[in-house]
Amino acid sequence: MTAPESSSPLRQQLDYYRARATEYDQWWFRQGRYDRGEALNAQWFEEAARVSSALSAFRPAGRVLEVACGTGIWSEQLLPFASHLTALDGSPEMLAINAARLHSPLVRYLEADLFRWQPTEQFDVVFFGFWLSHVPPERFRDYWQLVRSCLAPGGRVFFVDSRHEHTSTAVDHRLPQPDATVLSRRLNDGREFQIYKIFYDPADLTRRLGELGWRIDIRQTDHYFVYGSGYPQSA
Repeated sequence: MTAPESSSPLRQQLDYYRARATEYDQWWFRQGRYDRGEALNAQWFEEAARVSSALSAFRPAGRVLEVACGTGIWSEQLLPFASHLTALDGSPEMLAINAARLHSPLVRYLEADLFRWQPTEQFDVVFFGFWLSHVPPERFRDYWQLVRSCLAPGGRVFFVDSRHEHTSTAVDHRLPQPDATVLSRRLNDGREFQIYKIFYDPADLTRRLGELGWRIDIRQTDHYFVYGSGYPQSA
């Protein structure tokens, strides 16, 4: 794959998450522009806890690869289960925050272009949180082929992502129609970026992954999250 042009959504997407690293956690913890009030915040945290419980029940044991690890929100939950955690991200700023958060010798950090990186080893589990929605539609098949190549025999995958819900994002963000693939995102300082954001219907996503040879159980919470786990059918 060729490198993205400087003005392309892929280039802007990486620039956005690099610039957003120090404010990223405000989204997850419902702070600042992401604070939607007591009732909606409570709904968010209740649904997030359900996904966390599902991940714990999945038991991501062994050698774990986390794609687009970000600031470590999910890395913290993966680490107690893993014998070794490889945290991959395209943003050195995100990796630095993650490393400071976990401060663990069991974690190896890799900075790489997530659309050009190729694995040199295999893993028992591949996890990605809020990353599939940022993969351009034309790269969907290639991405899942990459995930398959990362898995050791008997390996499994777990992912979580966003539902199309306007209260999940900042108060000054407006979500496009569910079938849009690119949207505008604004930082706290007002800078705007065009990034990919694809919202998946669980039934459609299950069908598409089945056609690619995956057996994935996909579920969703009431408002905010879609998550799934499974394995390649040929594994």
